[in-house]
Amino acid sequence: MADQQVSTTTTNGQTMTGNSNDIEKHEMDPEAISDSSNSSGPPNTSPPEPFHDQQTTEGAYSVYSVTQKKCIILAASFAAFFSPLSSSIYLPALSSITTDLHVSNSKINLTVTTYMIIQGLAPMLIAGFSDTAGRRPAYAICFTVYLLTNLGLALQNSYPALLVLRCLQSAGSSGTVALANGVVGDLITSSESGTYVAFASLGSILGPTLSPIIGGLLSEYLDWHWIFWFLVILTGAFCVPFFLFMPETCRRVVHDGSVPPPSLLNWSLTDVIRHGNRARAGLVVDAGRIQALREQRKIRIPNPLTTLVVFADKETALILLATGLAFGCTYAVLTGASSLFEYFYRFNDIQIALMFVPFGAGSTISAFTTGRLVDWNYRRHAKRCGVPVVRNRRQNLSRLPLERARLELGLPMFYTGCATVIAYGWTMNMAHHHHVSLAVPVILLFLLGYSLVAAFQVLNILMVDIYPGKPATATAANNLVRCEIGAAASAVIAPMVEAMGTGWSYTVLALIVVGFTPCLMVVMRYGMGWRQQEAEK
Repeated sequence: MADQQVSTTTTNGQTMTGNSNDIEKHEMDPEAISDSSNSSGPPNTSPPEPFHDQQTTEGAYSVYSVTQKKCIILAASFAAFFSPLSSSIYLPALSSITTDLHVSNSKINLTVTTYMIIQGLAPMLIAGFSDTAGRRPAYAICFTVYLLTNLGLALQNSYPALLVLRCLQSAGSSGTVALANGVVGDLITSSESGTYVAFASLGSILGPTLSPIIGGLLSEYLDWHWIFWFLVILTGAFCVPFFLFMPETCRRVVHDGSVPPPSLLNWSLTDVIRHGNRARAGLVVDAGRIQALREQRKIRIPNPLTTLVVFADKETALILLATGLAFGCTYAVLTGASSLFEYFYRFNDIQIALMFVPFGAGSTISAFTTGRLVDWNYRRHAKRCGVPVVRNRRQNLSRLPLERARLELGLPMFYTGCATVIAYGWTMNMAHHHHVSLAVPVILLFLLGYSLVAAFQVLNILMVDIYPGKPATATAANNLVRCEIGAAASAVIAPMVEAMGTGWSYTVLALIVVGFTPCLMVVMRYGMGWRQQEAEK
C-alpha cells in the first residue's frame, strides 16, 4: 500500500509533513500528547522530535518519587540478573557434563557458544514488543520460557536436549536485560541518569561475579542437574513478588505513570493501590488524554529487523562497535581465567570461582561512583551551554553536547581498561615461567572490572540519551553487538594463547580496542551536529 502523506504539528508549533512510515520511524514516545486532549478537536498524537529530550506540557516526567524509582529500577535490574547468572553458573560444571553425557569437550563448548549467540539475538524480538505492549507482558513471556526450559534442563540427560534447551533458556533470560534498560528510560531523564546507573546495572554486575561460585559449589557437592533445579527455585521465588508489585512503566502504555494500564496483564497490585489512591485524591486523568494514548499504541508482531535500524545511524553504529569490542576483550579475560589459574596456580573449581570476586568488586564500586561523575559532568556542560538542569523533566537538549559530556569520562576508562588487560596478559605470561604473587592478578582484575564496566555504563547512558523513547530497542542492538563479539572472543582466546602466548594474545586484543577509540573521538566532536541534522529531517 502506498505511503500516505501526513501533516502534523510538533510541540514547538512547527509543522512536519512526510509519509506515514517516516513519521512512525521517528516516533519515540507519547510526549506530544497534551492535556488539551479533551477539546473538541482531535487529540494531538504527533511524535516528538527524535533523538533528544523535549520539555513537555505535562510537567514532571514521572509521577513516581525518587525512592519509588530506585525500587522499580532495582527490581528490573535483578530481573536482568538471570541472564548473566544462567550464562556463568554453567561454566564450572562443563567437565562433569562432558563425562556424564559421554561427549567431547568441543560439543559441550558449543552449548556455551550457541547460548551467547541467542543471547544477542533474542532481545531483538522482545524489545520492540515491550516498547508497544508494555514491560510486564514482555517480562511474563521471558520468565515463562525461562522457567519451563530450566525445568527441562534439570530433567534431561541427553546432549541434543541440552543444546536445544540451553538455546531456549538463553532466549528467555536475555530479553530481561533489554527490558531493564527500557524501565530506566521510562522513568528517568538524561539529567539524572547517572544517579540511577548503579541500581540499573547491579544485577548484570553481580551475575558474572556470583554465578561461578554458585555453580562451582553445586557441581562440586551435589550434581550438575542441581544447577538448573536451583534456577527453577530461584526463578519461582523471584517471580511471585515481582509480578505482584512491579508496576507497568512503558510510556506508550501508562505515559508518566498517571494513566491506568489498558489490560489485565499490565496491572500489578501496586498499580491498583496507587490508582485507587489517586482517584480518591481527585487526580483523575482526562478521558480524552487516555484515548489519545490508546490510539497511538499499536501492538505488532515482533520484527527483529527494527532493531537493525539502529545501526543505520552512524553515531550509534560507532558507539555500539566500541562497546562490543571492549566487551569482547573483557569476556576473553574472564573466559580464559579458568584455564590460566588452573594451569599456573593449580587451583580447583572453587578457588577459580573465587577469582571472579575481584572483578565483581571493582564493577560494583564502579557502578556506584561512575554515576555521580556522569551527572557532575552533565551539569558542568549544561551550565557552560546555558541549559538549565531540571530534574524529572524532559528538556530540549539539542544545544547540549551530550557526546562530549559522556565520553570525556568514558574514553579515559577505555584506555585504563586496555592498559590493565595488557598488564594482566604479561603477568599471567610471567607466572608460566616465574612465581608471581597472586595479589598481582587480583589487583589487575579489580582494576579491569572498575574501568571497563565504567566505560560500558557511560556508553549505555549515551545510547539511551540518543534514543530516549526506545531504550529497550537501543539496548537490544547493544546486546546483539556485545554478545556476538563476546562469543567470537571466547572462541578465539584459547587458540591465540596456544599460538602466541598469554602476553601477546591479550596485548593484541587490547590494541584492537585502543585502535577503535579515535572513532569515539569523532563521535565526541561531531555527534551533536549529527543529532541536529537527524532531527531536522
